Amino acid sequence: MTEMLRVSDVTNSGRKPKMLGGALIVAGSTVGAGMFSLPIVTSGMWFSWSLLLLCVAWFCMYSGGMYLLETNLCFQPSDSFDTLASNTLGQTGRILNGFSVAFVLYILTYAYVSGGSSVVSHTLDMVAGIQLDTSLSALLFATVLGVFVIAGAGAVDRISTIMLGGMVLTFLVFCNGMLMSADVALLFPKLSMSETLPYIPSAIPFLIVSFGFQNCVPSLVKYFGKEPVKLYRASLVGTLITLMFYLIWQISVLGNLNRDVFPAIQAAGGNVAHLIAALEKNGISMGVSLLLQLFSHLAIATSFIGVALGLFDYIADLFGFGNDLRGRLITGLITLVPPTVLAIKWPDGFIMAISYAGVCATVFAMIVPVLMVAVCRARGMNGGYRVVGGYARMGLVLLFALITLVCQLMNMAGWLPKFV
Repeated sequence: MTEMLRVSDVTNSGRKPKMLGGALIVAGSTVGAGMFSLPIVTSGMWFSWSLLLLCVAWFCMYSGGMYLLETNLCFQPSDSFDTLASNTLGQTGRILNGFSVAFVLYILTYAYVSGGSSVVSHTLDMVAGIQLDTSLSALLFATVLGVFVIAGAGAVDRISTIMLGGMVLTFLVFCNGMLMSADVALLFPKLSMSETLPYIPSAIPFLIVSFGFQNCVPSLVKYFGKEPVKLYRASLVGTLITLMFYLIWQISVLGNLNRDVFPAIQAAGGNVAHLIAALEKNGISMGVSLLLQLFSHLAIATSFIGVALGLFDYIADLFGFGNDLRGRLITGLITLVPPTVLAIKWPDGFIMAISYAGVCATVFAMIVPVLMVAVCRARGMNGGYRVVGGYARMGLVLLFALITLVCQLMNMAGWLPKFV
């Protein structure tokens, strides 16, 4: 869940928004560092089940975004997620939604500092033979990229655009190499259902986070105005692009690594560097490895500054900090110090952090949108767009959200089997 493009800045450019531009905003808000967790967390259930669960998670998260869109269109285009929750669910709903958003932003910022520090250490060791302690890597990663966050949206827009282009280019090149070497026998091993089914529940919360684009829906409405057709098409195409990215990534990794390799990766904390090291040990070429590392640097850096900027703006608005240098520095410290300290103290928390983010992401990405649209429909409000499927679809989304919450709570309690 990243924010690759500041929609308000695009709006100010005076250009007429196009559906493809909106789709790229949605895709850019979802594809990021979280994709590195997918092969690791789905390794227990393996490839076939992971494809099915990815499609289910995509449909429910896309539906949650469309319920939010329907709600947003019943109000003014400039109204934020917080305003929508307050006007439909009252103060309690507003607090619940606000807490969920803040928690997800903080925990993902920590996850990206943790993942970024591991990749920095791995690359420096491989390329220059420099063995940098992970705590120093975390501090270096957060400090350098934190400068862009404190500098503001303009600096983030420019650096994000450059990194997004680099991400797409490196992804296409290194995935082409990994797809060529993918082994069908590895993707479809002869495994019984008893060997794969038990690991499905523990993977579900991770899939939720990977399709989170709800944070940019109000910005899209502000960007396009009340144009329902363009908005839902942009959301559909953007999330399908994300799904395609993930399917290619799953084939690339699971088609090159034996299932037995993943317990060691998980036991080591599941950080990005552990996955890259396993692929290198399995025999991917040096060129593909370097491209993969470059992509990981770009993906994690882009995810970090996108999420951290969203957290920065949230904190500034919540506490009323000024936009002068002193105010931005104070906001930056509150934004960056807690997750950086956590990354220094617990450097291998990438996978764990994303799983915790899945709990609150479920609340504001699926449960809250369904409840808000139910209130709007009960009041007879109509913004020109209505999600098809009636109560059956709403019930399906709520059911999947509740299953996700139960799975994560059971996982946190240690009641679910781990593939280690």
